[in-house]
Formats: sequence, C-alpha cells, structure tokens
Amino acid sequence: MIVQADIEQKLTGALTPVYLEIVNESHMHSVPANSETHFKVTAVAEAFSGKRKVARHQLVYGELKQELAGPVHALALHLYTPEEWAERQMLSPESPNCLGGSKKDPGNDTPKHDSEAGV
Repeated sequence: MIVQADIEQKLTGALTPVYLEIVNESHMHSVPANSETHFKVTAVAEAFSGKRKVARHQLVYGELKQELAGPVHALALHLYTPEEWAERQMLSPESPNCLGGSKKDPGNDTPKHDSEAGV
C-alpha cells in the first residue's frame, strides 16, 4: 500500500479535500496479485470550484506525475466540488471490470484459418 498511501498524502496536501477516497482496483485487471497499478480516486474539494473537468484532472495529474511515470498504469478520477458532491448524493460511479488485453482487441475471437472454424 505504499503507492496508495503516497497518492493519499499528495492529494490531501494539495487539495485539502472534504472527502477523499482512493481505491486500489488493480485486482480487477490482468496484473499480479498485490499490484498497485490501477486506482480510482474520488475527491471533493473547494479547489475544484470554477474549474472545468479537464483542469481538475490536470491538477491531479500534476500532483501525481511521479506515480503516473512509474507504477501507476491507470487512474480513474471522479472530482467534485462540495456542492456537486451533495447533488450526487455523495456517490461515486462504480468501475467496470477489465476485459483483459486480448479479450478487448477486435477480432481476437475470430478464427484465423478455415480449419480453426471447423470448415
């Protein structure tokens, strides 16, 4: 949980959030057990007021540039002002399961030769 703790520390210091949840979603992907490569971050902070979604993401990416250059492969961001969070009834979206590398590539389940297709 070293990477997750680093993310929490950096975002807490930078955003002073009223709510911060960091979920390690690596287990939902095709990575070794105990990996810290895929995270979902839900943050609620006044720091997002007046900023569009892209600017909010850029702010977080800037704080986590070291992690994104190294161990973190994917970061799902759900960033809200306190007012937006209240409107959402304090719920962040669920993340879908990963389809896995070969499963999501188009045509990978199509036989390459007639003999594979039973023709």
